[in-house]
Amino acid sequence: MRRVGTYQKEGKRTYGERFAVTPLPVAFDVKHLISLHYFEFAKDFIFEGEKHDFWEFLYVDKGDIEVVACTTGYNLKQGDIIFLKPNDFHSVWANRKIAPNVIVISFVCESKAMDPFQNKIFCLQDHERNIVANLIKYGFATYLPPFDLPDVHDLVKRDDVPFGSEQLIKIHLELLLLSLATRSNELPRTNRLSSTAKERSEDDLFNRTVKYMQDHVQTNLCLPEISNHLHISQTRLVTLFKGKTGSSLMRYFKNMKVELAKIMIREKTDNFTEIADILGYSSIHTFSRHFKMVTDMTPSEYAKSVKARVFSSK
Repeated sequence: MRRVGTYQKEGKRTYGERFAVTPLPVAFDVKHLISLHYFEFAKDFIFEGEKHDFWEFLYVDKGDIEVVACTTGYNLKQGDIIFLKPNDFHSVWANRKIAPNVIVISFVCESKAMDPFQNKIFCLQDHERNIVANLIKYGFATYLPPFDLPDVHDLVKRDDVPFGSEQLIKIHLELLLLSLATRSNELPRTNRLSSTAKERSEDDLFNRTVKYMQDHVQTNLCLPEISNHLHISQTRLVTLFKGKTGSSLMRYFKNMKVELAKIMIREKTDNFTEIADILGYSSIHTFSRHFKMVTDMTPSEYAKSVKARVFSSK
């Protein structure tokens, strides 16, 4: 019988007396599964967007979707998959024509081999679609529903989890990555670029920012606070508002305050000190200075001009 055991021989680890150990390097090591979804979206579905510090892929099982990753828009058709890198803001739309079905799986993988997948799009081959199908099959067998609610991400294990199913999820996810990595240069990203998606994303971001400022017009918002709330870089917000309005974001917010102050002055329900307090100014002097900077009139001068127009209209 061959002797069982391991020992060091000439710098190599061996089993028995004749067999050296050959290491098997791991190209992709998926550490954690974050979420697993199968969505059947309505044809007018809009996901306003988010960013997070882990990888995510979206696979279109039916219909078309438009995706914006960072500031680039992409159009994905049935069979397409896109990988969204960590910490990139992304949003998703249906095309308002066909209700799409979309698989979304997010995971933690810190392997260097993930770098070429950054915002990369592939059209899956038949064997790769089978891998994704198995991912979903093992996911459904391992975790409790719902799998179709965008705001529910926690994965809760079933009581009757099949033996090895969690490892099979990991294996099939890594197998998909390995298969796609062998043809990472097959489909240039420009083949799926969508200027429409980018424009819709910019319009949506602008409207969401304006809505946020309107909701907080009585506070002292600052650029970092708005940026953090919307998960958008300050640079992108500044550029967006300059392009949309010709003005800076913070000047737009200040003008918003002044427009509300004008209404309050015309309605005469509050005095200037009360208006300054309601709008979040630290003092009546700050409010007056800001009001004049925007309107070239003091609040008192504006009030008089309003009264003059009212009297002249009688």
